[in-house]
Amino acid sequence: MQMISASLSQPGGRKVNEDSCVQETLRSGQGIWIVADGLGGHGGGDVASSIVVKNMLNTFRANPAISSEALSAHLDAAQLALIKHQEADPRLASMRTTVVALLGDVNQAIWGHVGDSRLYLFHKGRIHTQTKDHSVPQAMADAGDIAYEDIRYHEDRNRLLRSMGNEGKLRLTVETTPRQLQIGDAFLLCTDGFWEYVTETEMGISLAKSTSPEQWLNEMEKIILKRAPSNHDNYTGIAVFVEH
Repeated sequence: MQMISASLSQPGGRKVNEDSCVQETLRSGQGIWIVADGLGGHGGGDVASSIVVKNMLNTFRANPAISSEALSAHLDAAQLALIKHQEADPRLASMRTTVVALLGDVNQAIWGHVGDSRLYLFHKGRIHTQTKDHSVPQAMADAGDIAYEDIRYHEDRNRLLRSMGNEGKLRLTVETTPRQLQIGDAFLLCTDGFWEYVTETEMGISLAKSTSPEQWLNEMEKIILKRAPSNHDNYTGIAVFVEH
């Protein structure tokens, strides 16, 4: 078995792409995949997402364990690095970013996130798991005030309850135990500028058409470009396949 991946990151209808992403597999077999979405209304979003992604990659290289403790430590270290940059440059004092990250090898994987960048796990062609946004619409859906499907279109969909760069202890969500992987499993990590325009059903249909991570992302990008308005947000995705 092996984990193969591809990434896609575009500015969409914006002048600056404030998303960042990275994918790396070590010779020892452990891999990391990260997507971060800098918050455009807070200034320095592109800097924030880049700091988090680069810092997590560095700490992963130093400790490539596939565990909730290791992933939490990577996120905490990235948060600390972000705060230090805020303190060093007053112009970046309000910079924020979301993040979603996956650690894995051929046997197991674990993931975590802060904000509304998502991870989807497809097993046997269907969604097995997806992360829950740290957002106002997600909280409303959890409370039964709106349907889950309404999150995409809700007027408050950009209001986050958690993000990287806020003062105080980082409030993150990390899986407690690694998931055992099987051949055919597929992961999608993506920003809200991606999932807002591609439904979960369309993700599955696109996956069924695809023989590679690159093709899966390209199939979904076609949907984004067909559906999104001209001024649409940056969109970023990483696709990971578990193969022979």
